Amino acid sequence: MSASYRLSSCIEWQFTEAGELDDRLRAAKAGGFDLAEFHLWRDKPIDALAQALTETGMKLTGVCVDPRRSIVDPVERDEMINAVRETIAATAKLGKPDLIIASGFRVEGMSEEDHFANAVVALRAAADDAEKAGVTLLLEPLNTRLFSAMYLVSTKLGLDLVEAVGSPNLRLLYDVWHSAVMGEDMAEVLAGRAHLVAHVQVADMDDRNEPGTGSLDWARIRQSLDDLGYSGAIGLEYFPTLPMDQSLALTRQELGC
Repeated sequence: MSASYRLSSCIEWQFTEAGELDDRLRAAKAGGFDLAEFHLWRDKPIDALAQALTETGMKLTGVCVDPRRSIVDPVERDEMINAVRETIAATAKLGKPDLIIASGFRVEGMSEEDHFANAVVALRAAADDAEKAGVTLLLEPLNTRLFSAMYLVSTKLGLDLVEAVGSPNLRLLYDVWHSAVMGEDMAEVLAGRAHLVAHVQVADMDDRNEPGTGSLDWARIRQSLDDLGYSGAIGLEYFPTLPMDQSLALTRQELGC
């Protein structure tokens, strides 16, 4: 992996000893980060985060659309689109970070074709709002170990949806851990379509800890990302097992940056 890759700390799970999320941002900056990300925003101190971002000069690489609503269930479509709009508005003061969307659960009795078609309609509507606001949406495939009924658990399907929507403001979030749980091969599932990936997150197997503590071949992962031409940030979405300075040192060693 190129040394030019920038790392983004998941302050949802890291630097927790610092306390509130805004102080975790400051701790991450002191720990050598310029980028950070977290999950849902409605329970977070948005104004304090905005102040911390100004103080530190840090940038956010991702925040989840909140509340989470289904992209495949027409009953939830209006709520899903409204959640995107409200998240765009609420996070504008945080520098317009990329906004992460999960699919929601499968609808019993619905065909694969209708699942896909409903997802495209919902994502197209959300992308229209993102385009107007100058914000990028990140569609994230998850895994069936954590969410047995989740619709989007396939990188290929996620890329198919991004292509079907056809918006420059909708891209894929590729999570190495989710993909590994699903038994995917990164080089295979991203071949020819890595340009549709705007963010990559990493954690080791099996327990979602820092790279170097599990069974994944990080040299191979580094090489695959280089071969695919990925040039974005790397989100460290893992639960640390070591003090953060040691955890980060091990992670940098494994990622080669």
